[in-house]
Amino acid sequence: MSNEKKEIIHSKLNMASYGFGSMGREFVQMAFNVLVFFYYEVEVGLNVWLIGLALIIFAIYNAINDPLIGYLTNRPFKFTKKWGRRFPWLLLGGFPLGFCYFLVFFPPSVDPVGGAWIIFAWLTFTTCLFDTFHSLFFVSFQSLFPDKFQSVEERRTAAGIYIPLGIIGVALGAILPPLFITFEDLQSYIIQGLIVMVITIVMMLLAIPGHRDDQQTVDIYLTSYEKQAKRESFLKSMKLAFKQKSFVAYMIIYALYFVIINSLQASLPYVVRFAVEPQYQKARFTTFIMAGLLIGTIISIPFWVKLAQKTNDNGKIMLISAILLGVFAIPLIFINSYWGVVISICVWGMALGGFWSMIFPVFSDVIDESIVKYNKREEGTYIGIQQFFGRLGLIIQVLSFAIVHQLTGFVEGADTQTPLAIWGIHIHAALIPMICIFIGAFFFWLLYDLNPDKVSENRSKIKESGL
Repeated sequence: MSNEKKEIIHSKLNMASYGFGSMGREFVQMAFNVLVFFYYEVEVGLNVWLIGLALIIFAIYNAINDPLIGYLTNRPFKFTKKWGRRFPWLLLGGFPLGFCYFLVFFPPSVDPVGGAWIIFAWLTFTTCLFDTFHSLFFVSFQSLFPDKFQSVEERRTAAGIYIPLGIIGVALGAILPPLFITFEDLQSYIIQGLIVMVITIVMMLLAIPGHRDDQQTVDIYLTSYEKQAKRESFLKSMKLAFKQKSFVAYMIIYALYFVIINSLQASLPYVVRFAVEPQYQKARFTTFIMAGLLIGTIISIPFWVKLAQKTNDNGKIMLISAILLGVFAIPLIFINSYWGVVISICVWGMALGGFWSMIFPVFSDVIDESIVKYNKREEGTYIGIQQFFGRLGLIIQVLSFAIVHQLTGFVEGADTQTPLAIWGIHIHAALIPMICIFIGAFFFWLLYDLNPDKVSENRSKIKESGL
């Protein structure tokens, strides 16, 4: 086990380049998650249930789209030998992301009541278009990780480099767009869309070296694929995945983690616009909240990575950080002070650093077990299923917003809201996500069975098998 742990093949510069892909994706995804629901409800004035329906259609499309893309891209093509297994899909998915984001904020200029269904159709179409390229990129991005970084030590080192870059992308995605936004000025949202598009393209350019497949890994994959008598059908591959207990445990906590992260992100504009002191109710004050998240997360990552190295137990670190995500969300249920929110988000970010640091290492351990169990590589299918479950988290978030706003009397397009509606903002910002992540942590503790000995044994068997 000790020899396997020390095996690091790629330079830290190459790991950083890989991380720029995470930064670009997290940047545009964060901006999308933070602004879309708020923009269409508060600024455009579209009925909350039409927004909810459009985003649920988007989530269902994503839930179907991700596993299919994972399955379809998990086979060789004519260009695989020359260009790599994942690299072409990363280029095809990554570069159009920013443009699709821009389109979301450029709806037809019609009355939100009389032309509600026109705006609804635009929101549905542009979000699904965004998701198509996002899925193509992110499924390939995650699939590349266990192939490119194969030892336990290298995975943790790579995670320790790309996770901070991803977190910077998250912070920038929440900090930069509000700087160009003025509440009640729709033109300012178009401007921020153009800026986000340009920045995303630059980040994807920086990611090109790190997104290239290792030729040796590609050759091994092509050889092993040719030896397969027959490839399993998509449905059979999914069925086999759900027979793996560690995979089920990971999917549950991943889906419920998405509830907390999507809810918090999408709630931030509502908190700043309506729930804090009047002098802070401007879009630019979102930046200090996200700066707090950035600081808390980044300063905690070295601690979490060191703790993972010391315990040699990725699953345990993920469980601890998930529990802390719930505990540290509690103050956000009650706090109405702007600077209180900033401090609470900073503390919450310390737990987020641990969970983010373990997402890829834990999932890579799950993938390794699947390779040993079924004697084949199906990363794309597994990651597609993972994204399916992530979109279940999005559906829960969208429904919670619509239901809470309906029950608490939130008024679309209004300048002010009632105390009950503001309390509803706190409910979907913290209370519902807190409950969900506690449920996820419980099932992860109950089902996840990949201890350090099993992880090491799986890595040894993969080396012996040549897979």
